[in-house]
This record gives sequence, C-alpha cells and structure tokens, in this order.
Amino acid sequence: MTDAAPPAGAFYEPLGGGRFASTPATAGPWSPGLQHGGPVSALIGRALERHDPAPGTRIARVTVEILQPVPVARLEAAVRTVRPGRRISLLEGELTHEGRPVVRATAWRIAAAPAGVERADHTPAAPPLPAAASALDGWESAYRDGYLAAMEWRLSEGTFGEPGPGGTWARSRVPLVAGEEDTPLVRTLTLADSMSGIGSQLDLTKWLVINTDMTVALHRDPAGEWLFMRSSVNVDPNGSALAQATLADTAGAVGRGLQTLLVDDLPAG
Repeated sequence: MTDAAPPAGAFYEPLGGGRFASTPATAGPWSPGLQHGGPVSALIGRALERHDPAPGTRIARVTVEILQPVPVARLEAAVRTVRPGRRISLLEGELTHEGRPVVRATAWRIAAAPAGVERADHTPAAPPLPAAASALDGWESAYRDGYLAAMEWRLSEGTFGEPGPGGTWARSRVPLVAGEEDTPLVRTLTLADSMSGIGSQLDLTKWLVINTDMTVALHRDPAGEWLFMRSSVNVDPNGSALAQATLADTAGAVGRGLQTLLVDDLPAG
C-alpha cells in the first residue's frame, strides 16, 4: 500500500477562472466517486489565501463547512471579503459543483505579531519522525487508491488497526494543484481533515463517522513538508462526537484542529 504510486500527479488540474478538475487522488475512503475532505479544505483554503492578499498579514484561522458529499468532478471556487480591515479582515469562500454549493468556509486574516513578542509554546513535543512509512492496516473496507495513497503516513502513536488516540507524521506525495508548490496553509489543511480518522475512538468497520466541519487555527505557519498531527475523539451515546488535534512541524507546535462528527450505523450492504 505505502509503496504504491500516487493515483495522479496532483489533486486538482486547473481549468482557469477559479475552476478545477478533481483527479482520482481526491477520492476518500468511503467511495472512489466522493472526495476526502482534506483536498477540498485545502482547495478552498488556497482560494482564501490568494484573495486580495495584504502584506504583513496571514490566515490565522479557517473554518470549513461541508454542505454535502463532494463528488470527484469539476469544482469552482469563489471568495469575497466580509469584513475588510488593515489589521483584521474576515473572508468567506465557496466551492460549487454544477452551480450548487458543496463547501463554504470563512477565514480570519490578521496582521502578523511584532517580531519582539516573546515566544510561548505549551503543547507537548512531537515525537521524532519515523524512518519508514506505515501501512494502513485494519480498515479493510476503505477505498485506498485515492487520498490515502496520495499521502505518506509515518505513524508514531497508536495504531491504524485499533480505535484510540493516535499521532502521525504525514506529507502529501502530490501537489494540491498541478504545476504549483503547496503553501504551508495548503499542506496543513490537506492533512488536518484526517484528524477524526487518526484519533478515532470508534471502530470504523462498525460505525459511520462523518465530519460536518473542520476548524484549523494556526499561531504560526508550519515549515517544511512534514507535519505531525496528534488527535483524539470524544463521543457519547445520545450526543455526538468531537475530534480535536494538535498540529506541529519539526520545530514545534503550529496550531490546533477541531471537527464536529456525525456518528451513525453503517448503511446496510
């Protein structure tokens, strides 16, 4: 599995005018025809990041709302400024398929902190980067030839085969958009939507677990291609589930992630 070639040269092919063709690499574990939330979140994050950029500011928080399953098909991205400002601005983006909204997102763009601010980091340190890639064992029903194959996973905490909190180093084996180098925000969003899978307390062979949203807040931009994510899931009967993650690079913590999760019986058949 981990030695297989990536399913495509990129997650998306640009078509111009904010339009993109989704490649097979975007397919999630549930179906080859439906996209994983990672590439989708990164695509809308890319659009937010490129909208009316202001020197000395950065995207500090992105919240992605998944309105419906996103097909492996053509998508169109659009962004507008909701609250303009020199130091703080609020952006809103949308992905559509054949004119129908499938994803909406908001982002806070804020001025970078002064260089003299003292650094503070209270997040437990990430473990060393393992030397070898990890096989994705234990979820035999998952579709593995899309997003799962397009990422390289190096598990360092927990196991893929058993429920429970986990931690993994990961990097994308293909760029988000063909012909482009991924930005730190894009790399982070591509990985972060996997937090509920890496840290699931639920057996994914017995339960349907789907996130309705994802929030990523970064106190600094990550450096390098490798990112570490430590995640866990809280769940209660008659309630719902909540995934949470800490994000880091080889130099230390960069931010946190959060997902609201639907938990239900697996469809029959």
